[in-house]
Amino acid sequence: MSADITALTGNWTLDPTHTRLGFVTRHAMVTKVRGSFNKYKGTVSVPAEGIENAAIEVVVDATSIDTRNADRDGHLKSNDFFEMETYPEITFRSTKVSATGSGSLEVTGDLTIKGTTKSVTIPFDYEGTATDPFGNLRAGFEGSTVVNRSDFGLSWNAALETGGVLVAEKVTLEFEVSAIKDA
Repeated sequence: MSADITALTGNWTLDPTHTRLGFVTRHAMVTKVRGSFNKYKGTVSVPAEGIENAAIEVVVDATSIDTRNADRDGHLKSNDFFEMETYPEITFRSTKVSATGSGSLEVTGDLTIKGTTKSVTIPFDYEGTATDPFGNLRAGFEGSTVVNRSDFGLSWNAALETGGVLVAEKVTLEFEVSAIKDA
């Protein structure tokens, strides 16, 4: 198992059966709602020149949103939030990758949600590499960042009688990534 991120090279593909692209936000000011996107494609290309020259691209099928509640998922898919008939994909394309240590990196890139693109930076911990029982070389990463949903046109809300709003502005994006090195 290698834990030095600067040693990674080659082309990698996100493994959707072992990767979670999730989110969490406050609901009614007192609880949290968690969800994930269950369909996506992602690639990482790291040339021999090093991790700082990596290119990362992820395309998410926005209609695969899953908060474990069909009514809430339906509302999120509607024009109040994601307008998924018009904007069926969420995309991320890296613009800068920096090793911040042998076991960590920061990925900055363009996140596009609902037709709006904003630059976001995501710090990641590198969990290392291992060969699975099927001969695949895997690399693991975990990271998260906070975005303001209104910045992406996701501004629907409802006032609460007790004060505050139903859905918080801040959303934590969570990434638990397993990537397989292409043969």
